[in-house]
Amino acid sequence: MNTLLVTSTEAGTGKTAVTLALARLAAERGADVGYMKPKGTRLQSNVGKTLDADPMLARELLGLDAEMHDLEPVVYSPTFVEGAIRGRENPDELRERVREAFEGLAEDKDLMVVEGADDLATGGIVDLTDPEVADLLDARSLVVSRYEEPGDVDDVLAAADDLGDRCTGVVFNVVADDAYDDVETDVAPFLDGRGVPVRGVLPRVPELAGVTVGDLAAELGANVLTDGAGEDALVERFLVGAMSGEAALSHFRRTKAAAVITGGDRADVQAAALDAPGVACLVLTGGHRPSGAVLGKATEQGVPVLAVQSDTLTTVERAEGLVRSGRVRDERTVDRMQELLHDHADVDALLD
Repeated sequence: MNTLLVTSTEAGTGKTAVTLALARLAAERGADVGYMKPKGTRLQSNVGKTLDADPMLARELLGLDAEMHDLEPVVYSPTFVEGAIRGRENPDELRERVREAFEGLAEDKDLMVVEGADDLATGGIVDLTDPEVADLLDARSLVVSRYEEPGDVDDVLAAADDLGDRCTGVVFNVVADDAYDDVETDVAPFLDGRGVPVRGVLPRVPELAGVTVGDLAAELGANVLTDGAGEDALVERFLVGAMSGEAALSHFRRTKAAAVITGGDRADVQAAALDAPGVACLVLTGGHRPSGAVLGKATEQGVPVLAVQSDTLTTVERAEGLVRSGRVRDERTVDRMQELLHDHADVDALLD
């Protein structure tokens, strides 16, 4: 049996999409594929239990009938971490729990894909870092990383060093057009020379680079004040409207696919945002309702207006965390990632 652990250098690399896309590509080739995420880190409430959203999506997309407590044997919640620090968790027992769950899931499987944490260090307090999990499960390891600047190569080399001989290479994801050639002509040969093969360079595509306005509204718990038009528009960045209306207009006109977050009582900033073609939606904070004129203009232009009770700083942090962490996942995302891996990665090397 072949086991591949997919880890990452930081949150927001697209690790989950890569993991599930590789699993589905293997299944399309006739392999019987299993999945596991030893440490549940992306937590949400489900039927009174704290569960990781990634194994839940994997179970749905891969058609698995495994129990959640096997797919994620360790729920790495803040409560768990606090208990481990205070000596209430036994690392040896946890490792055995992971091993036993893995053996059950791997029975009769040709390939097991194991999803790591958002970085290699998570799990260190109970001896379950991703390198330690790779050793425990005898897994090859793939590093998923963004590439935004040359300094990102440091993180890849550090990850490869931690994984040692188990590292099968790196896949760079969300690579912008102006950096793509540099990665292929300079970065890839450099890393190959350091014993870290570049297995794929995946371009940045708009539908995977942001979230829809509808997803943003759901995550923020926002009240949508307009008629629903424009909720499929993509948001890739957030602008804070804290300046004068005139200054805001100049700033907003230089951007695209943006959500403007501003106080619900800032009619001047709201009007400026609606005059900028690159603004996908307005997020109004503080529980204030905008004027009828603003709502009328937004409705006419098809720009959704979202209202939240939280303050501007809290709203910005939650919104940026949503985009950065890639928390919005669905089958369309995995389908698109399959296409990207097929076209821009050495899938044979990753799955063999």
